[in-house]
Amino acid sequence: MTGDIPAVDGDRPLRADARRNRDQILGAARDVFVEHGANAPLELIAKRAGTGIATLYRRFPDRAALMRAVVLQAWRRTEEIATSAADEEPDPFRALIHYMHSALDIRVAAVVPALLAEIAELDDVEMQTARGRAAQRVQALIDGAHRSGALRPDVTFADIGLLVVRLSRPLPGSMSRELNDELAHRHLQLLVHGLRAEPDGDVKIQGPALSLEELNRSGPLAPPR
Repeated sequence: MTGDIPAVDGDRPLRADARRNRDQILGAARDVFVEHGANAPLELIAKRAGTGIATLYRRFPDRAALMRAVVLQAWRRTEEIATSAADEEPDPFRALIHYMHSALDIRVAAVVPALLAEIAELDDVEMQTARGRAAQRVQALIDGAHRSGALRPDVTFADIGLLVVRLSRPLPGSMSRELNDELAHRHLQLLVHGLRAEPDGDVKIQGPALSLEELNRSGPLAPPR
């Protein structure tokens, strides 16, 4: 599989140049929505993508369609990077951390919370399926790290997911994108120690240990019901 939305126009596959334009628009939209919110000007997205606004509207007829495509791609990319992490890293704990670093790189955890509330009415079967597949892959990484004994037994799906969300959000002020990204990876490395199980550790973590189901019912990553 790939992390891209199927590159078709109606029933016809997109040409290579059209697919490239589409991917550029989706990447630019993801970054602009993260940086400026769901109401960011579409003209800014087109400019960031290096295309004209007319090209954007040919691919995505309105803002809702663009936001839906960005979120759908984010779920599919999440499944993809979680699968790659498991395939490329034989150590289960390292595979989980590999996934978390990859999630920071593609900014999936920053764009999804920013847009889910805006596209709740478009949360159809395709979206639910993509979200469910992504969650299953991430949960499998967490389960593997637990079975290995390296991940603290009280670390949950929500702990991992919300840590990535917090680290993915741009810091306030005029800090550059590059420095923001570097600091996010640094802070994740600092947090890794807290995720590891200590043989003689007896420190209990305060606060709710949310399961995936509890997060889906009440967490910020779930669309409003």
